[in-house]
Amino acid sequence: MTTTAQPSAAERAAAFGLHSLTPHLVCAGAAAAIDFYKAAFGAEELMRLPAPDGSILHACIRVNGSSVMLVDENRGCGLSGPKALGGTAVTLHLVVDDVDAAVDRAIVAGAVVVMPVADQFWGDRYGVIADPFGHQWSLATPGAPKSPEELAEAAAAAMGGV
Repeated sequence: MTTTAQPSAAERAAAFGLHSLTPHLVCAGAAAAIDFYKAAFGAEELMRLPAPDGSILHACIRVNGSSVMLVDENRGCGLSGPKALGGTAVTLHLVVDDVDAAVDRAIVAGAVVVMPVADQFWGDRYGVIADPFGHQWSLATPGAPKSPEELAEAAAAAMGGV
């Protein structure tokens, strides 16, 4: 008797365009956030489930090949976005081919610079922005890889020998 292996949970999620780890963003204005992510990062909308009142119960977009879920803020259900919470402790990291152009595009779409793009000691060209919904994004164009010794030396030099 031959048995067919069932697909794993990750394989089933991949059939819907999801990764096994997907950020799920709470936004005050998820529809506007989707529009922002399209303009800023070239996001593709995969799905949107509206509530009867027009708010978003669930949505999913793809940004640079990765899935991101969104939901409208609903404090009665315990869903608060970063602005309602007074900030965020999470930064979403986005790898791009041209970080300078990507940050410029995000700024035009409404992002603000948290950390200007610059060459970093670890080798990336890197900067940080905040989107209009309070989520923080780091964007980077990877540089040449460094050995652990080179990285430790560069970090020590960048931190003033600390």
